Amino acid sequence: MAPRPARPPAAAPEADRVQLGLSLRAHRKARRLTLKDLSGRSGVALSTLSKMELGQISVSYEKLAAVARALSLDVGQLLDARAAAPQPGAATPVVVWSDAGDAPAYRSGNYDYRALAAAFPGKRMTPMHGRILARARDQFSDFVRHPGQEFLTVLSGRVRIEFETGEIVEVGRHESAYFDSGVGHIYLSLGRADAQVLVVMSE
Repeated sequence: MAPRPARPPAAAPEADRVQLGLSLRAHRKARRLTLKDLSGRSGVALSTLSKMELGQISVSYEKLAAVARALSLDVGQLLDARAAAPQPGAATPVVVWSDAGDAPAYRSGNYDYRALAAAFPGKRMTPMHGRILARARDQFSDFVRHPGQEFLTVLSGRVRIEFETGEIVEVGRHESAYFDSGVGHIYLSLGRADAQVLVVMSE
């Protein structure tokens, strides 16, 4: 069996933002949409979309998912311009292999996302490897909300999930939580090391 190629070094957050901006602009232009059009469809402010395309800001998963839905993409396709779009009549692959080490990356400031299985077309759920950087509630401007349901399992460390309802759940290694992602929520790492998680979100 041939050895796997060495993993490339992790990209800087600025590079992640620039890559997302290029991908966003390409998908928007391909659909002949203006920034104003996309803002109307996604509910994301025009100024925010402009800064996203220019690679000037990081945004939450909530905004990434809203923009992806408005472009009829999944988040993995938005993060990785190489990801395949569903083709009418084309055979769907049985399986797609992915490695979190070289998966399309995006850092929001509080989380470091890695989009898994980005090459699988027409996904009905979005699997992500995550590193939880945040330690305190005041690092967030608001709770994160997006349509669907969310499943989290902790790979290492310990995670505190706080909900806008006041409910709090602490999840340890190999433990999991499943919840309505339309209810505002945030993840916080407990302890010195950043927690590593697997998150699966339905759209």
